[in-house]
Amino acid sequence: MDIEDILAEAGGQSAAQETSDLQALVRAWITERSAPEILPWPDSLMERVLRRINQQIDKHALYILKTASLCSRLSLSELQYVKTHQSILEAHYHSSFLSQFPTSLQKLDDTAGGISMVEQPDVDKAVFLRALRHFDTPVFVEGTDMGFQMRKGDIYVVRWSAIREMVLDGDAELL
Repeated sequence: MDIEDILAEAGGQSAAQETSDLQALVRAWITERSAPEILPWPDSLMERVLRRINQQIDKHALYILKTASLCSRLSLSELQYVKTHQSILEAHYHSSFLSQFPTSLQKLDDTAGGISMVEQPDVDKAVFLRALRHFDTPVFVEGTDMGFQMRKGDIYVVRWSAIREMVLDGDAELL
């Protein structure tokens, strides 16, 4: 992420850019499927989309590498990217400052004292979603006694941890 990305995000341009990129990606996909020949590669569009994916990977690289189920979700090129990125980052940290620490303090994935140094995604973050089917049983949010009924087409704001499996199973979509 560079300064332009930070300024765009602060100015609210990021969401608008993501929406227009999504529309452009859908248009490119439909056009490519319908065209009788190979069309030009949409360089700048694909660079922006892949940069956003890589930023998500970069943010939690070590956590992804330590979690087999997350590694299995990555494409081969994404897996190679995260391994190379983490290797370069670890080498940089080691040569910059970690080598000055005692050996016992040089690990980036240390869990001493019951505190993990590996940043994990915030699974309690609120997300917007649309139910793609009706759910017969109420959805309960862990840590609360609140449950709610999800109906097809309705939009909800709820913790990611409460609806993760529904999204992964294709029964709900994030907005």
